[in-house]
Amino acid sequence: MKRLTRVISILGAVAMSASVLAGCGKTSTEPAAQTGSAESAEVAEAVSETVEAAAEAYDLSNVKLMSDGVLSVGCEVGYPPFEDFAEDGTTPIGFDVDIITEVARRLGLEVNIINTAWDGIFAGIDNNYDLVCSACTITAERQESMAFSTPYISNYQAVILKAGDTTEIKSFNDLDGMTVAVQKETTSDELISDYKSTGTIDVEIVANEKVLSCFTQLDNGEVDAVCVDSTVADGYLAKNPDKYIYAFKDEAEAEMFGIAMGLNNTALKEAVDWALAGMEADGFIEETRNYWFGQ
Repeated sequence: MKRLTRVISILGAVAMSASVLAGCGKTSTEPAAQTGSAESAEVAEAVSETVEAAAEAYDLSNVKLMSDGVLSVGCEVGYPPFEDFAEDGTTPIGFDVDIITEVARRLGLEVNIINTAWDGIFAGIDNNYDLVCSACTITAERQESMAFSTPYISNYQAVILKAGDTTEIKSFNDLDGMTVAVQKETTSDELISDYKSTGTIDVEIVANEKVLSCFTQLDNGEVDAVCVDSTVADGYLAKNPDKYIYAFKDEAEAEMFGIAMGLNNTALKEAVDWALAGMEADGFIEETRNYWFGQ
């Protein structure tokens, strides 16, 4: 990539003590290995000074964290372009990684990205990590058991077909008779399942643990279509313009993504919202969004 991420390449990679394990749902707080070079030492010193300066900008005295000075983040690494691994196979990158790393930096904190399976990710809040930043849709049901930051990106549900497929999809009703891949426990899964359970359409649903599997099945002809977040679809089409086509995007009602925290963790929510407001005001969120999803 031309730019690993604006934050990671300059500050975040050193400030970020992210130990991402291969097994889903496992956690680690061990810091990433350091190169020991003079350049790394200089960058680490710059990060330390930046973190200290940021800490003076916001009073964190009432914010309780699992580890002092560290923002621990649950994240399903494997949902590009929101979160994925760099070419080294271990470094988390993506839109959400940029966003939460910058939130931490502005609060004077280091960040620890903890790779967690999506199924059950919210149960880890206040147990395995402080919050979840992983393309989380804000819903009324979820708000009964957790708090959300102010939204930082909007999203819609979309249908993706393989390039060359001439099937016309004007609504989800047109998926009738098709085999559709979705990721388990996502809005897409709930949406298509509702259409099927109510008898609105007769559709075969193939639910996968990872969104990557959905697109692999589409590539292999195992499914007819993929129903997925439009923001994820944007990333896949930008990377593979000759491989997939945007068949349909439901723009009737936008979904809003937010950062999820403990229901009563008011102090942390206020701190995160403060950082996000600054990032929105100075254009950081827009620039980062354009980088990962295109103009």
